[in-house]
Amino acid sequence: MSSGSDAPRGALRHLRSIAAAIVLVGAVLGGIYGWRQERRAAAATSYPAHPIEVVAQAVTPETLPQFLEAIGSLQSVQEVMLSAEVSGRIVSIRFEAGSTVASGAPLLQLYDAPERADRAAAAARLQLADLQYKRAAALSATGADSRARLDQADAELAQSRAAIDQLDSRIAQKQIKAPFPGQIGLRRVNLGQYVNAGDPVATLTNLDRLYVNFTLPQQELARLRVGGTVTVSADPFPSQTFQARINAIEPKIGEGTRNVTVQAVIDNEGHRLRPGMYVTARVALPPRDNAMVVPLTAIMASASGDSVVVVRHAEGRSGGGTADVVPVVTGQRIGDRIVVERGLKDGDVIVTRGQLRVRPGAAVTVKPGETASLPPAVQP
Repeated sequence: MSSGSDAPRGALRHLRSIAAAIVLVGAVLGGIYGWRQERRAAAATSYPAHPIEVVAQAVTPETLPQFLEAIGSLQSVQEVMLSAEVSGRIVSIRFEAGSTVASGAPLLQLYDAPERADRAAAAARLQLADLQYKRAAALSATGADSRARLDQADAELAQSRAAIDQLDSRIAQKQIKAPFPGQIGLRRVNLGQYVNAGDPVATLTNLDRLYVNFTLPQQELARLRVGGTVTVSADPFPSQTFQARINAIEPKIGEGTRNVTVQAVIDNEGHRLRPGMYVTARVALPPRDNAMVVPLTAIMASASGDSVVVVRHAEGRSGGGTADVVPVVTGQRIGDRIVVERGLKDGDVIVTRGQLRVRPGAAVTVKPGETASLPPAVQP
C-alpha cells in the first residue's frame, strides 16, 4: 500500500519544481525588460530627438491658364496626287522631286503628235468655213444668194470652231499642270514610260497652311467654339509652339468613341511643320483664379488618398515647426506641378522634399533659403 501512495507524491513534487522554475524564469525576463525600458526612457530624456531638416515652399493662390489637351495630326489644306487623265507615253518630265512649282506650271507631257496634226487639219477647215460664211453673207445681203445658204455656212463655221475646241481639250489632257503652288514629292514615273489614266505621277503639297485634326471627349463640346485659339507643339521643336484657330467642329459625335472631332488651321511659316506629323494640341480656355498649385514632389499617395506635410508655426524663411499630415484632393496636372482642389489655404508651408522621413507631430526645420513662393504658371 505504501508503494502505491509514494508515486503520486513524487509526481506532485516534480510538477511543483517545474512551476517554480517557470516563475523564476518569468521574473528574470520581466526584470530584464523593465531594465531596458528604463534605459530607453533615460536615453530619451538625456538625448532628445533632433528636428528633421526638410525643404518646403509657401503656397499662394495664382491665376492658372486652362486648356484642353489632345494628340492630333497635321493635314495639308491643299494636297493632291498628280495623275494623267488619259493613257499615253511620257515624252517630257519638267519637274524635279522636292522642287517648288507655281500654279499652272507644266509638269509632264504625254505624246500628242496625232492630236496636234488633227488640230492643224481642223484649223484649215475652220479657215475655209470662215471664208465661205463671209462670201455667203455678202451675197445674201445683195439678194444674189438665198438665206438658207447663209444659214448653212454659219452652221459649218460653228462646227469647225467646235472641232478646234474638242482637239484643244484632248491636247490639254496630254499634259499635267500644277493646279496650285506647292512642293513636288517623289517622282513615280520615268521618261518613255507608258501610263494609264489615273496612274500616280507625284504628290503636290502646299505647305503654307495646314489643318490640325484632333478629338476631345463629348463632355468638352460646350467649351469649344469656332475661332478658338489652339496652341500646337511638335516633338521636332520641343522649345517652340505654333498658334492655330479652330475653323470647324464635326457636327456628329463618333459612335464608337463618343468623341468630337475638331479641326484648326495653322499658318506654317518657314514650312517647318509637315503633313502627317503628330502634334499636341491645347485648346485655350478662360483662366482659373485663386488656384492652389504645388510641386508633384509634395504629394504623398497612399491607399487612403493623397496628402501633404504642412509645417505648422513656421518661423520665417529658415525657421521650423511641427509636421502635420493634411489630406488633399488633387486635380489637373501641369507639367511637374499639380492643382490641389481642397485641403490647403493661402500661406500654408508644405514640405516638398524629405517628407518621407517625417512622422505626424515630429519637429522639422526648413533649410535656410529653401522656403519660397511657387513660380508663376507657365503658359501652355
